[in-house]
Amino acid sequence: MKQTLLTNVNIWTMDRENTRLHGWVLLEDGRIAAMGEGTPPACAHILDGEGGVLTPGLIDIHSHLGLYEDGLGFEGADGNEDTDPVAPQLRAIDGVNPLDPGFREALEAGVTAAAVSPGSANPIGGQIALIKTAGRRIDDMILKAPLAVKFAFGENPKSVYHDKDEAPVTRMATAALIREQLYKAKEYLARCERAAVDPDEDAPDYDIKLEALVPLLRQETAAHFHAHRADDIFTALRIAREFGIKPVIIHGTEAHLVADLLAEEDVPVVSGPYMTDRSKPELRHLTDQAPGLLCKAGIETAITVDHPEIPLRLLPVALMLAVRAGMDELSALRAVTSVPAHIAGLEDRIGSIGPGMDADLVLWSGDPLEIKSQVQAVLVSGRLEYRREK
Repeated sequence: MKQTLLTNVNIWTMDRENTRLHGWVLLEDGRIAAMGEGTPPACAHILDGEGGVLTPGLIDIHSHLGLYEDGLGFEGADGNEDTDPVAPQLRAIDGVNPLDPGFREALEAGVTAAAVSPGSANPIGGQIALIKTAGRRIDDMILKAPLAVKFAFGENPKSVYHDKDEAPVTRMATAALIREQLYKAKEYLARCERAAVDPDEDAPDYDIKLEALVPLLRQETAAHFHAHRADDIFTALRIAREFGIKPVIIHGTEAHLVADLLAEEDVPVVSGPYMTDRSKPELRHLTDQAPGLLCKAGIETAITVDHPEIPLRLLPVALMLAVRAGMDELSALRAVTSVPAHIAGLEDRIGSIGPGMDADLVLWSGDPLEIKSQVQAVLVSGRLEYRREK
């Protein structure tokens, strides 16, 4: 049994109660065993927090970390298989390089988990994985795979296939391709289920694309819909309703313009990146105010920097900008802790501090939303992965 005791820390639990206390946290075999105020329990291995702030590790629920490697061109670009517009069988974990420098930089900035997604060249891009940022072998870093299936609407698939003179070159075709594949998967699943109970029913031939969509139809995974424009967001939700799948809106650049309507849909929005330029027409309503406006409308809102669009190490800065633009401080911190954990269905493991949770923790010199605050230490699964040199 391996134990570590963190002492003299200001604990920000980030759970529903948002408890804040000055005390200690006992880690045991990669999990949080106990926490409290007053006299801490005996422990051979003690880490003195020196009065700093202890938060859960930060989580970005949308990135391309390790799929687009730092400082490389084509050689390190493994996020878009733009030879087939329908590719649900692709798995992000098969393209991730955990030794990419982006992992270490993210870790040192306090990011302990990230969802790694295929890119948005294809209407159906592949399977997303949620991984921890510490490790050398992807198999040892997985929190949930598949987490979701990636879908893309709008300008990205249009522009990629327009250049090839192939479908889809319109928003209509993008939606039609997605709908067709989901319908095929629905029929495939129905045949599999009938064959499982009826010996006279033949099971369909194995189809790797359709198999990849079965967990989505069973609501075991979610659909992450890349959509910037409001009309694309509602197309995504229309398809989600047709097939009974769980939607998450990624980017949602115009979501704040229809926040009242989205609030009625009860769908999460992963807002960002907004620390970038308006590089294409569908970003014309880009604003730092978006996540704050979505939260005020009652929408479950996470924040992303969309690494490598904005490096993952700048995720804390994105929070500061959101707060400066009007977002409540607690909502901003939750947008990279408890909210993405809930979207992933892993709120019982990550995203907050409490007994039984994974010991993914960040020790800050002060308030994490203050630009002067430094990351003093980062623990992942109870292991000290980073300690700032004094």
